Amino acid sequence: MRTINQQHHNITDLSLEPNDFLTDVLQGLSSNPKMLSAKYLYDELGSKLFEKITSLDEYYQTRTEIDILHQSYSTISTLIGEHVDLVELGSGSSKKTHILLDEQRVNSYIPIDISTSMLTNTVDQLKEKYPSLTIHGMVADYTKPFSLPALGGNKKVTFFPGSTIGNFEPSEAAMFLKQLSQTFNKEDGLLIGVDLKKDQHIIEKAYNDEKGITAAFNKNVLTRINRELQCDFKVENFQHHAYYNTSKSRIEMHLISTIDQTVQFQDQTFAFTKNETIHTENSYKYSIDSFQKLCLWCGFKPVEVFMDKNQWFSVHYLEVM
Repeated sequence: MRTINQQHHNITDLSLEPNDFLTDVLQGLSSNPKMLSAKYLYDELGSKLFEKITSLDEYYQTRTEIDILHQSYSTISTLIGEHVDLVELGSGSSKKTHILLDEQRVNSYIPIDISTSMLTNTVDQLKEKYPSLTIHGMVADYTKPFSLPALGGNKKVTFFPGSTIGNFEPSEAAMFLKQLSQTFNKEDGLLIGVDLKKDQHIIEKAYNDEKGITAAFNKNVLTRINRELQCDFKVENFQHHAYYNTSKSRIEMHLISTIDQTVQFQDQTFAFTKNETIHTENSYKYSIDSFQKLCLWCGFKPVEVFMDKNQWFSVHYLEVM
């Protein structure tokens, strides 16, 4: 662990060792079918591309969640309470967090993100806007157990927007939420965004934008592997493909090999047949009932749920039991 001391803030770096990336990629490409963990989509460029995705017309999730937070702010503010330590998982640009910080009397804000550059820029910008707020950034893979610095607020509230919980396999989501409930104290809060089941064409459009930004985001993981692990993927020989798997209630993102080809990686060779895919991400969609049942099983008591008028997206406030 290292702490990056800067003029206005501290950032604790708990990021993955390069060997973890290497091990995971080798394991993923050796599996059948081939796969890569979605967390590796978020290097510096990947994080910037994802920020662009969130502004696209087709990508309803971000603007819908922001609208819900604005419209329900008064109730959310009451539920959160005063002088709390606000912990955000996968903070990115912290765009949605401004809604909570603008009026909320927060004791401290702890953004946690896997991208060092994204986190550093975000903390710099927040410190300018909220000079009196204590901010302690953490570079970490929040899916693994982590410890928070001593904070001193009345309680902790975890903010987990963007329906990132949908990227977890259902069993992994259960393990993660259980781990989270055990990390915090009774009556600590969880404010979490969850994408809902709806017409599959609306969902599929969100992951297949006309500008090709989602395709660039997906393919960038191969560029990252080439750069950081000295692999020789021919990125132009792979195509982005995203579709809704109805039976599993999830969007699947894949990279399809457009030809028969081999990829040299360290001392190993990986063969791809034409149309073989690398599975890079899932995004599960929930019903209100199925998500709340999952949370109850994991030690969280549902307190309130907020939705948009189309019932496309939901924001849940839960408390540790």
